[in-house]
Amino acid sequence: VVALISLSFGGAVGLMFLMLGCALPQYNQYWPLFVLFFYILSPVPYCIARRLVDDTDATSNACKELAIFLTTGIVVSAFGLPIVFARAELIYWGACALVLTGNTVIFATILGFFLVFGSNDDFSWQQW
Repeated sequence: VVALISLSFGGAVGLMFLMLGCALPQYNQYWPLFVLFFYILSPVPYCIARRLVDDTDATSNACKELAIFLTTGIVVSAFGLPIVFARAELIYWGACALVLTGNTVIFATILGFFLVFGSNDDFSWQQW
C-alpha cells in the first residue's frame, strides 16, 4: 500500500511540474503537453516484450533488448522535445526546466512501478 501511495504521489508531482511549465502566467504556452504522448508510449514496448518472452531463459533475448532500446528512444525524445521547443523559442527556458523536472519525476515513477509490480507473484501489474 505504501508503494502504491508513493507512486501516485510521484505521478501527481510530475504532472504538477508539467502543468506549471505550461500554465504559469509568464509562460502561458501549452506546447509542452505533447510529452504526455511519450508518457503513455514509454511502457508499451516493454509490456509487449514481457508478454511475448518467456522469463525462464537466463540468456539475453533480442525481443527484450529491442523493447529496452525503443523505450530508451521514447524517453530521450521526451527529454529532447522541450529543449527543441525552447531552442525554437516556442516556450521559455524556465518552462523547459519545469517540464524536464516533471519528465524526471514521471519516468522515475514509471520505473518504480515496474520495479515494484514487475515480479510474477500474485500481486503484479500483469493482472491489470
